[in-house]
Amino acid sequence: MKSRDQLKKNLEQFGEIRSDEPMKTHTTFGIGGPAEIFLTVRTSNNLAEAIRITSEANADLFILGSGSNIVVGDKGISGVVIDNRAKKLKQIDKFHFQIESGANFSGTARRMCRFGLAGLAWAVGIPGTFGGAVVYNAGAYGGCLSDVLVRANLFSPTSGSVWFDSEDLQLTYRNSVLQNNQFKQQTVLEVEIMLQEGDATSLISEVAKYDERRLSTQPRERNPGSMFRNPSTQPAWKLIEAVGMRGMTKGEAKISEEHANFFVNTQQAQAKDVLWLVEEAEKRVYDTFGMKLIREVNFVGKF
Repeated sequence: MKSRDQLKKNLEQFGEIRSDEPMKTHTTFGIGGPAEIFLTVRTSNNLAEAIRITSEANADLFILGSGSNIVVGDKGISGVVIDNRAKKLKQIDKFHFQIESGANFSGTARRMCRFGLAGLAWAVGIPGTFGGAVVYNAGAYGGCLSDVLVRANLFSPTSGSVWFDSEDLQLTYRNSVLQNNQFKQQTVLEVEIMLQEGDATSLISEVAKYDERRLSTQPRERNPGSMFRNPSTQPAWKLIEAVGMRGMTKGEAKISEEHANFFVNTQQAQAKDVLWLVEEAEKRVYDTFGMKLIREVNFVGKF
C-alpha cells in the first residue's frame, strides 16, 4: 500500500476525504471504530475512479451504502472506505429508469408510488441503497429486486464498467453472484429497473399498510436490520426464540424482545458483544436443530 498521505492526495479529487472517521456515525447500528481513510463520492464516475486508485495502491477497500445491514468492528476498518452517495435518477421512458447505486432504496420506492408507478411498494421499509439491493437481492413482503431489475452496471479495476442483464446476476433469496469469489471485486455503479402502471392512491394506501406492519413488529432501537436469512422451514426468529435467546443481552447489545431476529444497540454497544450474541445464536440453533443460520448482516473491519 502506498503511504496513507499519498493515497489521500490521489483520492481527494473525487470527493470529501477524512482520516480516522468514526464509523458508528455512518451506520444504522451506531457501532464501529474508525475508518483509516473515509471518502464521500457523489457520482458513479467518481466512485469508479476512486476504486481504481485504491486498487492501484493495493489498499483495502470497503464500499459503504446507507450504513444498514452491516456491523463494523470496534477496531475499525483499515484502508479506504468509500461512502457512495451517487444517486442520480434518469427516466428512460414512462416505466424505465436508470439509477445510480447510492440512491436510497426506500425513498425511491416511495417516490415511485406517489407517481403511480407500481413494482416497488414492498421496498418502502428497506433502509439501503440500490447497490446493496442488487448484492443481496433485497426483498420484503413477497417482493424482491429481481422482480423489477433489468440490468446492472458493474465495475472492477481489471475489467472496467460492464452492464450485466438481471438473469446473469443469479438473483435468488437474499443472494446474487456478487457474493461469490468470482464477483466480489465488482461494484455496482448503476441499475436499470422497469416498473408498471399503477394507481397512486392505491399504492399510497398499500405503503401505509406496510409501514404500520413494520412499526408493529420491528424494534425501534438502533439495529442493522434482520440479522439472519429465514430458512425455508421456519423464520429465523422462531429458531432463536426456541433456543431461549429472545431478550438476551451481552454488554449493551441485545436480542430484541419484540423480534428475535433483530439485534439492537440499547445504548453504546460494542461490536464484540454483538458478535458474541450472533455466534451464540448460531451455535445453539445448530446444536438444537442441526440447522446453520446464514447471516444477512455483513460483519466488516477488525473486531
